[in-house]
Amino acid sequence: MFAVTILGNNSAIPTPERHPTAQVLTYNDQLMLIDCGEGTQTQLARYKVRRGKIRYIFISHLHGDHYFGLIGLINSMSLLGRTEPLTLFGPPGLWEIIELQLLHAATTLRFELQFIPLTPESAGVILRDKDMEVSCFPTRHRIPCYGFSFSIQRRKRRIIPEQARAYEIPSAFFTRLSEGDDYERKDGTIVRNDWVTLPPLRARKYVYCADSIYDEDLIPHMQDADMVYHETTYLHDLVQRAADRFHSTTVQAATLACKAAARRLLIGHFSSKYTELQPFLDECIPVFPQTELALEGTTYII
Repeated sequence: MFAVTILGNNSAIPTPERHPTAQVLTYNDQLMLIDCGEGTQTQLARYKVRRGKIRYIFISHLHGDHYFGLIGLINSMSLLGRTEPLTLFGPPGLWEIIELQLLHAATTLRFELQFIPLTPESAGVILRDKDMEVSCFPTRHRIPCYGFSFSIQRRKRRIIPEQARAYEIPSAFFTRLSEGDDYERKDGTIVRNDWVTLPPLRARKYVYCADSIYDEDLIPHMQDADMVYHETTYLHDLVQRAADRFHSTTVQAATLACKAAARRLLIGHFSSKYTELQPFLDECIPVFPQTELALEGTTYII
C-alpha cells in the first residue's frame, strides 16, 4: 500500500479541531513522517500510527508549525526503547536545535539519530530505499524551505503464471523471469521473457510542496504526479495577503495542479481564521475538479 495519512492540516496557530502540519506516508510496512508540528505525537496515538515503525522524518523548513513537535517525538521514541536508527532530513539549523535541546535536558538517545542536511546544492535525489526514491526541491517561502517527491517504482517484471506454465517453466525460475531473463527449454528453444511476463507497473508519485508562494517553478516537480499536496492558507479573496506572507490561495494551488497535469490535488495548511473548510474546496474544484481536502485522520491511497 502507498498512502498518506493527515495528522495536521492547519497553519501556524493550532485550534481545538485542527493541528499544525504533519503527515505520515506509508509504503507497505514502512512509515515516513513529513513535517512534525506541535501535537504530532498525540495525533500519532489518536490515529493508531505505530511511531516505532517510522524510519525517516522529513522537515521542510524551520517555522515552528512544521517542527515544534519533533523533539518530543524523538524523546518519546527513546523512552519507549527504540534501538533502530532514525534518519532525519531537514535544513542545517535543525541539527543545531536538536543537539541543544538534548544537551540541556542531559538526554542521551538509545538509538542512532542520523541527520541529512537539506541545502540548495542537495536538491535532487536524497534517498533510495528498495523501490522508493525521494527527491527534494526548493520552494519559495520566507525562509529556506523544501518540498519532497516520493516515487515508487517496482522494477521487476510481472509474471503471467498460466503463460509460464504453458511453456513448462519451473517455478524455481520465476525470480529470474521477474528480473527480465529469457528461459531456455531442455530442447534448446528460447522462451522470450515478454511472452510470459508483463512490464512493471508504472511509477506512482506523491509530491509534498510544503509552504510556498505561487511558483510555476514547482510544475516540473508536480508533473504527472498521482497526488500533489499544496498549501492553501487563504481563500482567493486574500491573494495579496498570501503573497505578502509567502503563502498560496485555493485558486493558485488548483492552477498549478492543472498546469502540471497532476491526477489529484490535496489541499491543506489552512489559516486559523477560517472555521469552515468547504469554501476551500468550492474555490478549487472549478479550476481543478480532482481536488480533496486534507482532513485530519483521513488516509488517502495514492
